[in-house]
Amino acid sequence: MSGTTSDAILARMMALHPKIIDLTLDRVWRLLEALGNPQDDLPPVIHIAGTNGKGSTQAMIRAGLEGAGQRVHAYTSPHLARFHERIRVAGLLITEDALTDILDECYVANNDETITYFEITTCAAILAFARTPADYTLLEVGLGGRVDATNVFAKPALTIITPVSFDHPQFLGNTVAEIAGEKAGILKRGVPAIITRQPDDAMEVIEARAERLGAPMLVQGQHWDAWEERGRLIYQDETGLLDLPPPALMGAHQFQNAGTAITALRHFGFGADACKAVPTNVTWAARMQKLSHGPLIDAAPDAEFWLDGGHNAACAGTLAETLTRLPKRPTHLICGMLNTKDISGYLEPLVPHTASLTAISIPDEVNTLPAPVTAQAATDVGMDADEADSVMSAVQAILENQSDARILICGSLYLAGAILRENG
Repeated sequence: MSGTTSDAILARMMALHPKIIDLTLDRVWRLLEALGNPQDDLPPVIHIAGTNGKGSTQAMIRAGLEGAGQRVHAYTSPHLARFHERIRVAGLLITEDALTDILDECYVANNDETITYFEITTCAAILAFARTPADYTLLEVGLGGRVDATNVFAKPALTIITPVSFDHPQFLGNTVAEIAGEKAGILKRGVPAIITRQPDDAMEVIEARAERLGAPMLVQGQHWDAWEERGRLIYQDETGLLDLPPPALMGAHQFQNAGTAITALRHFGFGADACKAVPTNVTWAARMQKLSHGPLIDAAPDAEFWLDGGHNAACAGTLAETLTRLPKRPTHLICGMLNTKDISGYLEPLVPHTASLTAISIPDEVNTLPAPVTAQAATDVGMDADEADSVMSAVQAILENQSDARILICGSLYLAGAILRENG
């Protein structure tokens, strides 16, 4: 396939998608076997599941490990601007040539069998990791955990479950307890597990599975904790107290994510320097990210632009709390969401903190919630709502009334990706 790009191969992979999704690992096991079982050749695996905070927690663990001089593989999804963001090989984003070669190899090995896009690209990431030396492998679950394509390791070095809340009910269950059961599917016999603070019904399910498997748990509030005090990150576990700078990522929830990452580092024996790198060195796009350049900034130099990709009620709650930390200034939302999300549940926590909402449809996204539906949902929960045909036209409408507005683009990682491709 000389001259073929990674985008072209990814498009071909989409055509292999089964007409009906049966949530099993059979397709993944088949392809991994055809590839020589690369999952057996990875550096120690840290496997992360949860509804919220997986990506930020992974980014913080990576910051700490790399701060200690470790080489780290990292796999995350979805990507924002480019697919390459999903696969970080020994600390560096996978190159176009390497990605093209590894995707081509997986495509050929799959032999035109049905397989989901996420399954085949996860196998590609595992194959890339197996061929490059590193000290640790960080894997973020895509959906759920029990039958997620990343759940192919009999003995990871560590598992982590970040906060569980209601999301993806069509796949994971109609209650938080059912969803927690899917997340707890990454727990393995005898493998230590870090568990963040959870709703009671979720914790009961997680604890029961861990007990059945003999998986030692490091539970927030029992074995460790992290909190904000006078603007500092305070961390405490059974070995002592750390007083650290606040996380570079905004929001009170990032103190918990940082604590989770520090617990992982201390579990592996890393010291104060690695722990300090967790909050100070972390970067993670579209998590209350302030935009500083691009066409939007050029068009509205007096405005303040923020971008957030959270998309469920729990994310909106943390986003609302984050807005209270910013200097007082009217905040105008530009919101686009997928039609699989609970739009009212997302918007309700934001009502007291916003001056208006302009609804848009996510560009080039077949599963977008139409702008009129989003606008109506916003009106129904008490927001001053309008709609626009693009982000730029939404910005222009906002600026007609307030040239120095704070504008927060939010509601979906797919929308965030579209913004970053033009303003990243």
